[in-house]
Amino acid sequence: MKLTPLNIALIAGTAVLSAVFVILFFAARSKYAEDPTPKRKKLKKRLFLAVILFSWAFVGSVFNMLIGGSKGITVEFDLFSERMSIFGFSVAKTSVYMWAITAIIALLCLIFRLLVFPRFSADNPKGLQNVIETCVEFADKFARDTLCDYSGEIAPYMFSLALFMLGAAGCELFGLRAPTSDIAVTLAMGLITFFMINFYGIRKKGIGGRLASMCKPNPVMFPMKVISDVAVPVSLACRLFGNMLGGMIVMDLLKGVLGGYRIGVIPVAGLYFNLFHPIIQIYIFIILSMTFINEAIE
Repeated sequence: MKLTPLNIALIAGTAVLSAVFVILFFAARSKYAEDPTPKRKKLKKRLFLAVILFSWAFVGSVFNMLIGGSKGITVEFDLFSERMSIFGFSVAKTSVYMWAITAIIALLCLIFRLLVFPRFSADNPKGLQNVIETCVEFADKFARDTLCDYSGEIAPYMFSLALFMLGAAGCELFGLRAPTSDIAVTLAMGLITFFMINFYGIRKKGIGGRLASMCKPNPVMFPMKVISDVAVPVSLACRLFGNMLGGMIVMDLLKGVLGGYRIGVIPVAGLYFNLFHPIIQIYIFIILSMTFINEAIE
C-alpha cells in the first residue's frame, strides 16, 4: 500500500465530489418531483451520471492505493497451453477444459432429452419449448440457406460446434484459458472442417468428380487448388486462435494499465470479450466452414 500525497488528494477530492453530486441529485429529485419536464429529467440524468463517475473514481483511487498502483503493461502468453499431470500422463490444460465442456454439454443434453423433452407438447408449445424450437429452426434454416445439399446432416454438427465454442469462451469468466485460444484446439477444429469438405465433396461427385472439379478451368489449376484446400484448416485455425487470444491479451492489458481503476471497467469489457466477441467468432468460423463445404459439393 502506497500512501502518497497524490493518493490522499485523489481520494479526498473524489470523495468530496461524490458527496456533493449525491446531495445535488437528491435535492433535484425532491425539488422537481412534480415537474417531470424533459429539461428537468435531463438534469437529473446528468447528476446521476456524475454520481456514478465520481463514485467509481473514489473507489478506484482507494483500491489503486491498496494494490500499489498500476503494474504497467506486461503480457505473457504461450502459443500452446500449459500442461498438467493426470495419472502420470502429461496433458494440456485446455484439453482438460475441452473434455469438461464436452461432458457438461452432453450431460445437459441427456437431462434435456430424458426429463424436459417428454413434457413438450406439439399442440400447445410454450416457454422453454418455444426457445428450443426457435434455436433449432434458426440453425436448420441457416444451414439450408448456405448449403445446397446435406444441410440436414451438417446443421446438427454446426449447432453442437457453436455450443462448444460458447462454452469454451465461458472458461475465461472463471479465470481459465479458453480452449479456443490454444492453437492445437483450433487446428483440430480446422482439420474436422477439412475432412468434411473432402468427405461431402467425394460423396456428392465421387473421387473422380472431386479431382475433376479441382482441375477447373484447366489442369494447371490443380496444384493451386490442392494448396488452397490444405490452407483452409490452417487459415480457420489461425483466424480463430488469433482473435480469441487477442481478446485475452486485451483483458490482461486493461488489468495492468488501469490498476485499481479496473473496478467496473473489467466486468463491462469482459462482457464483450467473453460473450459478444466469441459469438462473432463462432458465426465467422461456422459460415466459412459451410461455405467451403458448399464449394466442394457444388
